Amino acid sequence: MAGRFLSIFKPVGRILLEIKKPSRKVSFNEKIFWTALVLIIFLVMTEIPLYGVAQSDFDQFEQIRVIYASNRGTLMELGIGPIVTAGLILQLLVGSSIIKCDMSNPEDRSLFTSASKVFSILLTGVQAGAYILSGMYGQITGPVMIIILLQLIAAGIIVMLLDELVQKGWGIGSGISLFIMAGVAQTMFWAMFSPASGLFVGSLNNLLNGGITTMEWVIGSVENFVPYTLIGFIATIVVFLIIIYTQGVRVELPLTYAGYKGFRSRYPIKLLYVSNLPVIFASALFANVFFFTQILWSRFPNPGTLASWFFRIFGNYGSGTNGNVVSIGGLAHYMSPPSGILNVAAEPLRAVGYLAILIVFCAFFSLSWLEIGGLGPNKVAKQLMDSGMQIPGYRRSERPIEQILKRYIPVVTVLGGIIVALIAGFADFLGVFGSGTGILLTVGIIYQYYELLMRERAAEMFPAFRSILGE
Repeated sequence: MAGRFLSIFKPVGRILLEIKKPSRKVSFNEKIFWTALVLIIFLVMTEIPLYGVAQSDFDQFEQIRVIYASNRGTLMELGIGPIVTAGLILQLLVGSSIIKCDMSNPEDRSLFTSASKVFSILLTGVQAGAYILSGMYGQITGPVMIIILLQLIAAGIIVMLLDELVQKGWGIGSGISLFIMAGVAQTMFWAMFSPASGLFVGSLNNLLNGGITTMEWVIGSVENFVPYTLIGFIATIVVFLIIIYTQGVRVELPLTYAGYKGFRSRYPIKLLYVSNLPVIFASALFANVFFFTQILWSRFPNPGTLASWFFRIFGNYGSGTNGNVVSIGGLAHYMSPPSGILNVAAEPLRAVGYLAILIVFCAFFSLSWLEIGGLGPNKVAKQLMDSGMQIPGYRRSERPIEQILKRYIPVVTVLGGIIVALIAGFADFLGVFGSGTGILLTVGIIYQYYELLMRERAAEMFPAFRSILGE
């Protein structure tokens, strides 16, 4: 049964908007249709401007928008940030047993979903209020503030329902994953073909007209702002290939089925054992530090002595070469990477500091997620035993299986966390399109969608497979 905390949300769950699960088998083509429709609605919302907000090219949160699939001055101002943050917080609380919840119990699962929705709406309101009160929309009156707040909350609820529509079985995969992938793809496409600054349109035209040199077009410049470079484009392709390769690296343990002699299988322990979760957690933490310190900095342009020390420690900001707000000191400065080879060369200590912090947090979150996500050696050993599997040459018991798994899982988990940190960090240093974290997430999501599509297609063509696939 649900704990006391989740029971609070039982009355609220009755009045929350909800997408019902399909009462029939949804065909493959129908799932493709609903998934495409959800994606189109999301992309349209990223282009609809907020009423009461003056459009501007200045974007102080440009660095974190790729992760949250958001767009400045539109209905997707907050993107999926509040939904992802609420979900991660609750999952961490449940995984660490601070909140009692049995996810195998339908009632508990329903209450967890209701709690996620409530927290998502609350966080949407909090972040929207912080945006408005920070003054990033300029001087606006009270009624306009309320209108902007209501627009952002309504947009947040729509995104939440779109994600639920996909996850409940009407679509394929997860709406949040779909939005992240679409946001990164959109950023990468714009980086290449934007009329203003795209590598093969705007920047190339600027090169041909003598506005920038060939060297600046290839590797960038510290003085003359060049957002996208040829090195960044090449690095994007190379990073894609590296991540695809690492997705397939694994250690396979031989298994036999105790019920049938001669039946053999393998348990794969992937190099990226906890997938991209460590870099997601680290990026979310860095983004929140960046977000809140920048909000406070914008609210107190002339801080006193105490506030000045706070900004020096946690995050100080100034104007960059392109007019945007950039970090110039404090913790937030070392939690955001210098983008581009020349910027890394100009700030080597910041680059080393960012990479070190990213590696430490990714390794920490990797190990933490083993127990929180139920992926530790003891849980896996129990699952293998419950499914009737055993390791050849060892007696059928959880103990020997757990001991063997302990040789591999913790080491592979930490190594995988360090590798994703290194890939994301060096990708940012090379100025890849869509950020290193964005590419990591995108490749992982594409790989996941490929498996889901093959599975759905197999179930559609061979109905007998549905019972094997758990449908």
